[in-house]
Amino acid sequence: MQNFSFKLLSLFFIGFIFVTNSHAHTGSHDITLVYTGNIDGELEPCGCSEGGNKGGIKRRVNAIDQLRKEDPNLYLISAGGVLVSDMPQDRLKSEYLLKGFKEINYDAIGVQWRDLAFGSKFLIDSSLPFILSNNTGGEFFGKSLINNNHAKIAFFSWLDPAKSPQKEMKSDIAYSATDKLATALKKAKSSKQLTILSSTLSLKQAQKTLPLDDVDILIIKAKYEQYGDPQQVNNMLVLQPGSRGMRIGKLNLTVTNQGEMTTWKHKVIPLPEETGDAPRMADWYEQYNTKVKEDYEKRVAIRKVLESGTSVFAGEASCKNCHAKQYKIWSNTRHAEAFYSLQDVNKAFDPDCIGCHTVGFEQKGGFIDPAITENLMHVQCENCHGAARAHAESDGKIPVSNKDWPKEKMCSQCHVQKHSPDFKLEKYWPKIIH
Repeated sequence: MQNFSFKLLSLFFIGFIFVTNSHAHTGSHDITLVYTGNIDGELEPCGCSEGGNKGGIKRRVNAIDQLRKEDPNLYLISAGGVLVSDMPQDRLKSEYLLKGFKEINYDAIGVQWRDLAFGSKFLIDSSLPFILSNNTGGEFFGKSLINNNHAKIAFFSWLDPAKSPQKEMKSDIAYSATDKLATALKKAKSSKQLTILSSTLSLKQAQKTLPLDDVDILIIKAKYEQYGDPQQVNNMLVLQPGSRGMRIGKLNLTVTNQGEMTTWKHKVIPLPEETGDAPRMADWYEQYNTKVKEDYEKRVAIRKVLESGTSVFAGEASCKNCHAKQYKIWSNTRHAEAFYSLQDVNKAFDPDCIGCHTVGFEQKGGFIDPAITENLMHVQCENCHGAARAHAESDGKIPVSNKDWPKEKMCSQCHVQKHSPDFKLEKYWPKIIH
């Protein structure tokens, strides 16, 4: 693929790409369109369970590298939803997500609200082809995508101002009305371009809100993990990508010289462990882990200075004194070695993982690191039943804090869909019942 330059057209980014598989005798061309949806900050899959071990940047790069060997002229787009900003280390993770996307070499990437969590400059500095069709402030203006004498594709991305988390904030980012989008779409169609419009709206919302008369392919709000089946709505094809980066979509199109679709074939490509990691991403991943570890160690040093007094957590040894039978059952479960499983995969410094493999991580008096809080490693009694020092020191007269919690609530602190998609309480509970 060639390097692309951006050009402002009617205050919108419009991406053009041309593919070389032509049917000169029919006046049509074959196009391979690969599209992805929200990755939602999932730089790598969670390895805690087999069901959650799908996706990740390294596998995505490998899969798309293989697809490009089959068709070097494929067009690759993302609906956005790349970044995450829920935890302190997420800015660092987002930096490496953008570096990973750079290696994938997308032709166009939509912008979603979460992508702007660290400001527009954060995206612009990545030099990635982020496209925001209704932003009138010029933050994303830059280059135009190259075209040639074959099929043309125009990509638009709509960010709904009504869903802005900044509505109550003073912001210098301005957004245009849909009439300008309608004009740009119409102009693209009159130029015989196949038009793609991406947004985070549902199909019903898009039909009420957006000008769709000149849209050939509409990308709607991502479905959780699984891709939705394509829908043909009049002359428009509706695509629904999945979230969390666990799969990619492939669309084979036949497009006429007039920019009209005649046939299409859709396929969803899963990214399980068998996909394999792209060897060229090894350095990228090693650098990320090094940075995460450095960041974690800095935070540990700060917590060591700030921590003082007696912890509210007692550790499993205190529980053993009065609950010997229960302790013996626990000690033979995988919970009792949960932190070791992180060490086995070199993730014992990743805050995204530590919270569910230790007691009280990032809580006052909770786990800091193995050197000074070894007694709070693994999934222990207090993960489920609550801090127990007061309970232990009062000979059981003071109840544990989670005394009245049902088992469903205890388990759901960590066994959530994101990390443990195969979790079934009735299946797992017998393994730890005590």
